[in-house]
Amino acid sequence: MTASHSDSLVVLFGATAGAYGAKLGSDERELILLVWQVVDLHSKKVGTLHKSLVKADNLDLSDQCREVSGLTPEGLGKAEPLDRVLQQFSQLVSSDLKVLGRSSYTLCSDGQLLIRQVLHPETSKKNFLLSDCFYTFYDLRKEFHTCYPSSAAVKDQTIKTMAEYLGLATDEAEEDFGVWQVKTMVAIIFSMLSEDHVFTEPETVKYKYETGPCSKSETVDSETVIRARGLPWQSSDQDIARFFKGLNIAKGGVALCLNSQGRRNGEALVRFVNSEQRDLALERHKHHMGSRYIEVYKATGEEFLKIAGGTSNEVAQFLSKENQVIIRMRGLPFTATQEDVLGFLGPECPVTGGKEGLLFVKYPDGRPTGDAFVLFSCEEYAQNALKKHKEILGKRYIELFRSTAAEVQQVLNRYMSTPLIPTLPTPIIPVIPPPYTIATGSIRDCVRLRGLPYTAGIDDILEFMGDATGDIKPHGVHMVLNQQGRPSGDAFIQMKSADKAFMVAQKCHKKMMKDRYVEVFQCSGEEMNFVLMGGTLNRSGLSPPPCKLPCLSPPAYAAFQTAAVIPAEAAALYQPQALLPTTRTPQASAAAPPAVTYYPAQAAQLYMNYTAYYPSPPVSPTTVGYIAAPPGAVAAAASATHTPILPQPGALVRMQGLPYNTGMKEILSFFQGYQLQADSILMLYNFSGQPSGEALVTFPSLDLAKKAVAERNGQLLGSRCVQLYLV
Repeated sequence: MTASHSDSLVVLFGATAGAYGAKLGSDERELILLVWQVVDLHSKKVGTLHKSLVKADNLDLSDQCREVSGLTPEGLGKAEPLDRVLQQFSQLVSSDLKVLGRSSYTLCSDGQLLIRQVLHPETSKKNFLLSDCFYTFYDLRKEFHTCYPSSAAVKDQTIKTMAEYLGLATDEAEEDFGVWQVKTMVAIIFSMLSEDHVFTEPETVKYKYETGPCSKSETVDSETVIRARGLPWQSSDQDIARFFKGLNIAKGGVALCLNSQGRRNGEALVRFVNSEQRDLALERHKHHMGSRYIEVYKATGEEFLKIAGGTSNEVAQFLSKENQVIIRMRGLPFTATQEDVLGFLGPECPVTGGKEGLLFVKYPDGRPTGDAFVLFSCEEYAQNALKKHKEILGKRYIELFRSTAAEVQQVLNRYMSTPLIPTLPTPIIPVIPPPYTIATGSIRDCVRLRGLPYTAGIDDILEFMGDATGDIKPHGVHMVLNQQGRPSGDAFIQMKSADKAFMVAQKCHKKMMKDRYVEVFQCSGEEMNFVLMGGTLNRSGLSPPPCKLPCLSPPAYAAFQTAAVIPAEAAALYQPQALLPTTRTPQASAAAPPAVTYYPAQAAQLYMNYTAYYPSPPVSPTTVGYIAAPPGAVAAAASATHTPILPQPGALVRMQGLPYNTGMKEILSFFQGYQLQADSILMLYNFSGQPSGEALVTFPSLDLAKKAVAERNGQLLGSRCVQLYLV
């Protein structure tokens, strides 16, 4: 019999210094033993059986290894290192083939683990290449099950069970460890050949990871996706593919995750070609990338498409050029053109297709974000481009780093669906609450989620709720943040009825979300409001909040005086109107109309749970941004004669592009000579409680504000070029 790819098999067996059997390679231990023998598929003759010890860098053997193999650190200390052993392997195999009169061969191993989980990862970490023969092999277990369909399932097969099925001798004690395994595998192969079995479908290992776009219309099997967590922030898709070396990742199957600022958050979703490869990937949980261990968990196809999928024709066309290296540029001047970028990169790193190889990231209204993606045809050009990291274009230094097709999709999706800045100036008016409010009363139609992962978002909660998602009231999901603006691990959900809330609490209590179990309790709207205002809810009952003012105070807010109101764009950062009853200021007292919400004076320092508002389906949480005043809001507020709108003295200027460590002192210094006070500055924060790189500054007069914009726009603050706009 002959195989379609070769006329000989090299039966290969190996062992590591750690786990044995089904857990081989799962503990990252090094290879310490290789045993092999050539089998001629035509004449059914065999070559010499070879056994070679391998000297590992760490000779500390596990108890299981010592017991099963009988090897000792002393014996291994005299062996050759892995690269020398593999050279000897190639030489001896070639010699044996010559004796048998054959020229080609394919490896045959007991299962997938030795090739995929041991040899490929270890040689990748030690930075030497495996010969081509290690990229194609036969899995004896699969071949055996094909030849003998009534035998045990592939995952339950071992050398011993296959031998017993055929009635072969199974006394391992008669031979050295490794020798018996290879001899028995050869006997099994001869039995299969006698049944006219033909070796025709070898396993393959991909030589390299292939990049490519992913469409949201694709169907992604959830049994093929994992989430890798704890990655170095500078990791590229090729680094992640190297971590999973030996396993076949689908084309374009690495999607790096970004945080709310568009920066990598140390996580990635990886899609494999089939569930078998995914299951092997899960065995690499807490394996190392450099000095960091990487956590590997199951994920879903929906999660992958959310990160990697795209619908833009412009992006699809940009990514249609295959085998390109993608570089992301960040911090570009907003006035930068394609010619400016090409000139910055220079002739030493030509862009693929010239202008066609550039993709500027823009807001939905066409304004630039300062980001762009660039295609290069080879690694050399990309490396030349990366050498320009933090060089100056215009008055700004430019950041350059490797990117991926999935990151292009993710960045474009994020900016095209979430305008971070209003397209039109928003008037300074009281914030008008929307028609929806938080429930009150003693009806227990709400549930509280406690112990959420701090990375959990609205989509995670909806997935956690399962079928009960349809029973959530519109705008009924509320994430509780702590006083630092970070997730507290709590959330409240308003259900359509008390019965629905009871069913959710029963069904979801202590159900797992990611790697944590979440507690779910039924509660009332009144109890929910107490907690959102800073009180506590526990087994002892309710503890009221320290301050009973029904208002949410933004942290460190000091930009306006008591009678002033917040511009709607700044107020949208906190969204108190969607959470709590309206505030009654001392001036307005009980006569204040419920439609108008004011922030308290600076002196009214509140200590409570700051709460982020998230809309429930069908609105996406990524669409929550700055919200312009609703139509008619100005007129409605102006008609409230008993609570007149006091005009805001001076004029407002918005600052963009601030370094994230900028404080009020730096801004006062930037505007030195413009008669500003510390309470004229309002720093803006994103929904994660982190600085957004923007601020609102109140000038004493419109003329002074115009002068500041004319003189200071585009000037450096620290290392960043700051943009100024008159609001």
